[in-house]
Amino acid sequence: MRPAPTILHLDMDAFFAAAEQAAKPSLRGKPVVVGGVGVRGVVSTASYEARVFGVRSAMPTAQARRLCPNAAYLSPRFTLYRQVSDVVMELLHALSPLVEPLSLDEAFVDLEAGGVPAETAAVRAVGERLRRDIRSATGLTGSVGLAGAKMLAKIASEAAKPNGLVVIEPGTERELLGPMTVRTLPGVGPATAETLRRAGIHTVAETAEAGEAELVRLLGRAHGAGLYAMALGQDDRPVVAERDAKSISVEDTFEVDLTDRMRVRNEVLRLADRCVQRLRAAGRSGRTVVIKVRNYDFSTLTRSETLRGPTDDPAVIREAAVRLLETVDTTGGVRLLGVGVSGLADFTQEDLFAQAATEREAAEAATAAAVEQAAGEREPHEAEEERPRRWYPGLDVVHDQYGAGWVQGSGVGRVTVRFETPWSAPGRVRTFAVEDPALRPGEPLPLVGGAPADGQSSEPAILPKFLSPEPGDTGSVGEEISRR
Repeated sequence: MRPAPTILHLDMDAFFAAAEQAAKPSLRGKPVVVGGVGVRGVVSTASYEARVFGVRSAMPTAQARRLCPNAAYLSPRFTLYRQVSDVVMELLHALSPLVEPLSLDEAFVDLEAGGVPAETAAVRAVGERLRRDIRSATGLTGSVGLAGAKMLAKIASEAAKPNGLVVIEPGTERELLGPMTVRTLPGVGPATAETLRRAGIHTVAETAEAGEAELVRLLGRAHGAGLYAMALGQDDRPVVAERDAKSISVEDTFEVDLTDRMRVRNEVLRLADRCVQRLRAAGRSGRTVVIKVRNYDFSTLTRSETLRGPTDDPAVIREAAVRLLETVDTTGGVRLLGVGVSGLADFTQEDLFAQAATEREAAEAATAAAVEQAAGEREPHEAEEERPRRWYPGLDVVHDQYGAGWVQGSGVGRVTVRFETPWSAPGRVRTFAVEDPALRPGEPLPLVGGAPADGQSSEPAILPKFLSPEPGDTGSVGEEISRR
């Protein structure tokens, strides 16, 4: 444990939804939900305005629509989110060489490695400056936690949300953690929490009082010992600049259950190819092929096969995925399929004993590709004309006459577009035929590039937790933590 709060945890506030609000002036201050918009969709991020209605991440979109029917439901735009994330990560790397990204919108930073004095006033100043720089560079807000350990820094940033900063002084960890629910501790999911609940353990203080021996008996040696140390506020995990991926995978959820066995097989082959593309883009190979099948009743099965050596050969991975699929009964209907590769390595090893089916499948695929290419050469516009355009809510578009905008909705052969930019006033809405030649997909515009319109603030609608006192209180949790 460090004697000063020199570990910083940054968590962008409702990142995907906030980026959409910043990009779309008409949505600022209104409920926004980003995720799958179909009947099988899942919420990825909800704005704070939508959270008031009970909408949460990982919730089925259908349930979110019932809770908050007037929200804007948008498809994710990962190109934009990655662009913003790159800007934020550059700001973090300017603070220290030790930056540990956890996702596009979250990271740990070791300020001590960046030469920041081990003093509370100094690290607080760095955290405040970081928040200002992020707002200036991206137009978005982030919450910052500062503590002497990674676990505590993350707890502090959660207490600071949204758009705040909380410092936990070393020496106050047990007093702070004691009354918190045991789910606050890293590694405590629903199953572990239920095991502890049956043993009468509900809070972090009760976890510490149970003792290491009891926790080991309940949870096993590694998990029990680690949980006991964290309940005491002890976390000596360092900030690691490079996090090595353990697996690479892709998956798709289908709007309608797949019941045709050949369709399921073709989807697995397609996912295997996408997985190989990601594998090669990362410069990796893998030894274990895994498939994931979620049935109509939400039961989820996984099957895996370990090859003789690591490979990035698409034919080998396709063949293994199909073999695994043959061991799963899909007759009842499949709602989700996934293909992944684990046991990653930085080299490949030829599988000299691959089955003849591998070569046959590869040859068939090559033949099919050649036929498709020949057909495309004979009639270059036919395929494009036969495939209808799909305009997803939130998609960037450009119109020859009206300029840049985004899809507000589509259906029955029409698409509704709102024409506005991140730095304009809320724009007008116009409707076009889905095949209108003047309308085409566009690219995300930068969130910061012009003066925002008067009255179009993108500030969060809800005060941070540390600025929202309980009824009858004159202080706040965050202020109390900071004073310590």
